[in-house]
Amino acid sequence: MQLGELTARLDALLDAPRFKDYCPNGLQVEGRADVARVLCGVTASQALVDLAVSGGYDAVFVHHGYFWKGEDGRITGIRRQRLKSLLANDISLLAYHLPLDAHAEHGNNAQLGKLMDWAPEGRFADQDLGWFGRPARPGEPAGQIACALAERLQREPLLVGDASRPVRRVAWCTGGAQGYFEQAIAAGADLFVSGEISEQTVHLARETGIPYIAAGHHATERYGAKSIAAWLAGELGLAADFVDLPNPV
Repeated sequence: MQLGELTARLDALLDAPRFKDYCPNGLQVEGRADVARVLCGVTASQALVDLAVSGGYDAVFVHHGYFWKGEDGRITGIRRQRLKSLLANDISLLAYHLPLDAHAEHGNNAQLGKLMDWAPEGRFADQDLGWFGRPARPGEPAGQIACALAERLQREPLLVGDASRPVRRVAWCTGGAQGYFEQAIAAGADLFVSGEISEQTVHLARETGIPYIAAGHHATERYGAKSIAAWLAGELGLAADFVDLPNPV
């Protein structure tokens, strides 16, 4: 497949142009024109790029790419090394940040809900990034949901607030979405699940009575890129693989 066609198909699938984001979405680094093999992962770290080089991949697909707003734009240090590895080996980098969070089927939020057997009922927050719905067993305490997250994500989550609160509506937004906590409460959530936590999140959970679970930024965002790998193979006939490089955050 031609790189231009692959980019166009992914842009259309993920509706990339509609999002206001902190980084460019789509093709970030241009490599060879023909693409047969794609390596998918969460973040375009040097370790992932090295795997793409050693594995003979033509392109890398990630959720966390490069060129973030507010970041030093000079190509030095680790930025130079990452780009050098891609360009010297003619490997393309395609990155989709908010589009991969939001997608109704392949998105990180959709995939986390599927993993946890949560039934989506609506969206909330900026650009409809947050999701809410029914937990697998409506009325179960927040502490039980934390245990289920630990089992399925293979990572111990941090729960703050009332672990005994019955949960009939769970709200979630993967990654670093702790800033949406108040909007989740306004949407009627009995519990909000995200990846990270900030100092003020603890006080909000304690003072509102709505518990909060920080289940891990990386742990909650492994599943969008994995779903895209399956789509690339099944829909486009490419050799696409997903690799999970562990990250404790």
